[in-house]
Amino acid sequence: MRTILAGIALCSAVASAAIAEPAPELIAYGKALVEAGDCAGCHTADPAKPFAGGKRIDTPFGAIYAPNLTPDRDTGIGAWADADFTRALRYGIAPDGSNYYPAFPYPYFTKMTKDDTLAIRAYLGSLAPIASRNKPPELRWPFGYRGLMRIWNALYFKPGLFEPDQSQSAAWNRGGYLVTGLGHCGACHTPKNYFGADKQAQALSGNEVGGWYAPRLDGATRTGLKSWSEADIAEYLQSGRNARSHAGGPMAEVIVGSTAKMSDADVRSIAIYLKSLPPARRESIVTPPEAAEMTAGQAVYAKLCVACHETDGTGSPRIYPPLPGNALLQSVNPSSTLRIILDGAHTVTTPRAPNIGEMPAYAKQLSDAEIAAVTNYIRNSWGNAGPLVTPAQVAKARKEK
Repeated sequence: MRTILAGIALCSAVASAAIAEPAPELIAYGKALVEAGDCAGCHTADPAKPFAGGKRIDTPFGAIYAPNLTPDRDTGIGAWADADFTRALRYGIAPDGSNYYPAFPYPYFTKMTKDDTLAIRAYLGSLAPIASRNKPPELRWPFGYRGLMRIWNALYFKPGLFEPDQSQSAAWNRGGYLVTGLGHCGACHTPKNYFGADKQAQALSGNEVGGWYAPRLDGATRTGLKSWSEADIAEYLQSGRNARSHAGGPMAEVIVGSTAKMSDADVRSIAIYLKSLPPARRESIVTPPEAAEMTAGQAVYAKLCVACHETDGTGSPRIYPPLPGNALLQSVNPSSTLRIILDGAHTVTTPRAPNIGEMPAYAKQLSDAEIAAVTNYIRNSWGNAGPLVTPAQVAKARKEK
């Protein structure tokens, strides 16, 4: 009898273990979702300790440190129940009931299905546990009081799954799910109000992030994706460059860590969705710079830029980006252009585009007035139209390095 009972107990234990162990297919699917959400981009401070957290995330309200997502039971998420994990992703609530800050993009992740959150958990649970204690936030008073997040959530957080549009294709809906949910594109590309919440009426119409400008992803003619085809968008997301532009700054990191790893079908879905978006706000009316400013800028361009970008600005697409019609170059906010001129640029390298292009830094070689002049020249030549950049703006950009 004891032998029979022992056998039953052993079978039960084996069955429980089998149930608890996620299938390899689920883990692989979770890995693809984690890459689509670029989770490692925020939750990895030390490349030798992936997903162990500790990365500093600067916000207008102070700094927040991304937590440990490895299955360590003491400092990570190893002791969390599945329900804890889903509630954290979809509602921004920690297992102890406290609220997360929206630097963790739960206002987007709320659109995710429960099955997808559990697939992500399955993948994270397959990682090697790393002991890495979470760091407390460094926020200015009074933003360090987490209880204030209840008020913020009541005002700005709308929980709920992504709602498919039955009049659209399956690919369009998949793209919408990725862009507005898991991919949380609006976290960078949507303007924010005084309290850091999205201006929903201006979704994906551009926003300044960490000294860079995340450009418009809507259908604006000059500064958005009106002139881009679906193929242009897909190529940019998969390789970091296309015939119209090159990725730099934070977007280059997103491409290397996320979109370049996504499936062709998902990237195409994103392109289909983005190409369907009308302009969320009007483009600014641009007054051309004075002739003297254009002449000064042309002199700098002729001396330092012509060798790579050509006299007509056409450059060498996919090596040196073209300037005519360049949407980011013409953006109302010149932050990204100034960062590139001041600090230089390296063309992002991906498996689809391994060749490297490089631009030197001109911070030491050019004055604020010279950088402003050449910026105004390239933003207003060859049919381009960009608002005037002043030497004061260049000086401010220097300090933000």
